Amino acid sequence: MGVHREQREAYGPGDDEAGVAAEARAAMVRDMAADGALDDPAWRAAFEEVPRHLFVPYYFVSRPGGHDRLWCDDPDPVRRLRWLRGAYADGALATRVRDGELISSSSQPSLMARMLTALDVHDGHTVLEIGAGTGYNAGLLSHRLGEERVTTVDLDPEITESARSHLAAAGYRPAVVTGDGAIGVRRRAPFDRIIATCTLPAVPSGWLEQCADGARILAPLSTGLIALDVGDAAHGRYAEGHFLHTSAFFVPLRGGLEEPALPVLQRIGGLPRRALENDLFRFMLSLTAGSLDPHEALSLWEREGRPQRERFGITVGPDRQWAWLDDPSGPYVWSLSPGGS
Repeated sequence: MGVHREQREAYGPGDDEAGVAAEARAAMVRDMAADGALDDPAWRAAFEEVPRHLFVPYYFVSRPGGHDRLWCDDPDPVRRLRWLRGAYADGALATRVRDGELISSSSQPSLMARMLTALDVHDGHTVLEIGAGTGYNAGLLSHRLGEERVTTVDLDPEITESARSHLAAAGYRPAVVTGDGAIGVRRRAPFDRIIATCTLPAVPSGWLEQCADGARILAPLSTGLIALDVGDAAHGRYAEGHFLHTSAFFVPLRGGLEEPALPVLQRIGGLPRRALENDLFRFMLSLTAGSLDPHEALSLWEREGRPQRERFGITVGPDRQWAWLDDPSGPYVWSLSPGGS
């Protein structure tokens, strides 16, 4: 995105868009590094050099009764500067709102950094991203691995079109595919890494077929992040791993794996407020909703010392998948809905 003459004048001498963006980006990276979210020099370089503002030419901020749009070509120089500086705040940005509902966003940069670090990519790896969003995450991956090794997919053609445009403006041209993320992108497989930027009700079993041996899958599930290591296909395709410590809240996956709101939300009457307001209990409640009554879940949660997310894990096979506490073979295991193919 070029800097229009009137924009340069509005920002004032020596305070043009590029300069403000560079200053704000450097501050964002320093804060993320100080917080421990950017320990890897390669990812730090990506966040330093990939301009986030090119991926969010507009976004929405909440106001009483609705949303207010901030955008790059606002004729008001004060609002335009607010847009630019806001693009480098360490927070999620709502980028698409339809009928009052958020359908796409640019994730919090520090959370993105932690997810990319947990993805554990290495030179030569190929990556499939589920949920193109603004294209910013694909831009970071392209900087780290090379654009030819990155594929991003989204169901909404408007999202993929804008992501492709944003990426091109930033100088990157990875494969941007319009399609159902639950199915994956078979023609670009196999992948060494799969990362989802949308919440899943379960892990699509079809993803395993598109993974190379030793692949890793990182995805939001419930209100956590599951890191799954994929086994050797010669011994039967499966994946298993623990949740990360951090919480994560993303827009739900839309497509073949969509599910209605969990019925557990209608059966929580009588649970104490202290439990319902506890993020860790709500995580367990969501994860076990298909198998445990909410009161049974509360009893188990308290009996086990209110376990952190990393004590939970998931095992995915070709025909079934289950969540577990401490040990995938039991005694505490809960079936998850079958993944799409």
